[in-house]
Amino acid sequence: MLIQSIKNNLSENIELLRQLTNDEFTQKNPELSNATIGEHMRHIIELFGCLLENYDYGLINYDDRKRDILLQTDKNEAIAIIEKYLLELDKPNKPLSLTHNCFSPIELLQTNYFRELIYNLEHSIHHQALIKVALHSLPHIKIPSSFGVAPSTLEYRKQCAQ
Repeated sequence: MLIQSIKNNLSENIELLRQLTNDEFTQKNPELSNATIGEHMRHIIELFGCLLENYDYGLINYDDRKRDILLQTDKNEAIAIIEKYLLELDKPNKPLSLTHNCFSPIELLQTNYFRELIYNLEHSIHHQALIKVALHSLPHIKIPSSFGVAPSTLEYRKQCAQ
């Protein structure tokens, strides 16, 4: 269920990217503090990549990730990497270590693959919600109602509708 939810989320990102022109993908948006949809998409992709590319090694550090400008300037490259990650997601859960330098020079935390997948899903949804704000100026772009909405919110809405 978790893997399928992530595949659905990433597929929504691909469908959005296929609708955007490269200019729309790279256009600075005042609604995003002059960031671009491409920059938000790059950020989503890179965090998933950090997890997937370091799974075998077992040490994840989201702070020390590649920042590939091509992913935010070429929507076809972004699509290609997301498609690659869709094929790599289905891995068994296993213990991982997460290192970060948010509050100290370096801290190591114990985590696991599924917990980090949940983090990445929630992170992607958060950035989708931001992207959705920029899409108001692009009314020709069609996104599903689930785009940028947490699964718990979707479930709550279902319950309210009954």
